[in-house]
Amino acid sequence: MPDARLYLITPALSAADLAAFAPRFAEALAAGDVASALVRLAPGADARRVVGPLLEIAAAGDVALLIEHDARLAARLGADGVHVEGPQVAEAVESLKSQRIVGAGALMLRDDAMAAGEAGADYVMFGEPGASSSFEATLERVGWWAEIFEAPCVAYAAGLDEVAALAAAGADFIALSGAVWEAASAAEAVRAATQGLARRP
Repeated sequence: MPDARLYLITPALSAADLAAFAPRFAEALAAGDVASALVRLAPGADARRVVGPLLEIAAAGDVALLIEHDARLAARLGADGVHVEGPQVAEAVESLKSQRIVGAGALMLRDDAMAAGEAGADYVMFGEPGASSSFEATLERVGWWAEIFEAPCVAYAAGLDEVAALAAAGADFIALSGAVWEAASAAEAVRAATQGLARRP
């Protein structure tokens, strides 16, 4: 089976953050095997001013750029897809009509994950920021999904020390947020995470 790849989640960004964040974003994408990145917008942020520069950086690195919550905004800004909560998957799939990626998160129960898959989600995510599940629960959910389902699974790692175990459990992508952006060097954190991407069984 192929190695897992990285999926980066940005902090909640406003246009004022871009001057400092964009160079770190570019360095992080260039530092390892990053497949995709999810842009989170701060409340009231000018989405075009935030997403536009990041979209250029991602495209240059052949990294898929997704936007949180809003499928129509993702299409309007030319992003590669959207990440929504499970109950919103069917609407997002219908809105984007298979032209862009639709990912599903906030999946508290196994039934929620299965429903998202049946609704057409291109991937499911377990353990993301704000989820109440523990690392052990995320590990168990990843192993269950990987054993039964074909749709890709994204597993959120709160720290770099969780990357190898989640990849070994069968995650197709390892999501990182604070472990990268709160590090002294985002690029070094991505390099360390890339080294932890164990080959799946």
